[in-house]
Amino acid sequence: MTDFDPATFATMEPREFAKIVKATPDSTITEVMSGPQRQLILDEVFARMPKQFRPERAGQTSAVIHWTVTGRPDGGADTYEIVIDGGACTLSPSTDRKADLTLTVAPVPFVKLISGLGNPVMMFMGGKLKADGNLGLAAQIQTLFDIPKA
Repeated sequence: MTDFDPATFATMEPREFAKIVKATPDSTITEVMSGPQRQLILDEVFARMPKQFRPERAGQTSAVIHWTVTGRPDGGADTYEIVIDGGACTLSPSTDRKADLTLTVAPVPFVKLISGLGNPVMMFMGGKLKADGNLGLAAQIQTLFDIPKA
């Protein structure tokens, strides 16, 4: 058993989260991401994205990115909108804007990706990560955020 306990995520540093994900079997991640704690995890991950943003790498990047995480217990998906503009990154309270890039990913690959344990290029090539829209921006995302390493 691992410490993959969503109740502690809000106080956990990204590197610690990555270490826990690395030690957690995919079946456990699937179970947690299929349950009532999924929303807590996703909300916490996306709320942290602006803090993990590296403005010095963004240059003049101006973009709306929709992240769609599939596999919700009801069969649906959750979509979050990240806006990069003027050297800043914000989490939008809605997904109203037209996305320059939409990334679609299942729960386990998503958790691996944001914890630095998944290779986004390999995920894309293997069909685990789908990108629709500005593929140049998709290739740049990994450098725009400080992704922890376990």
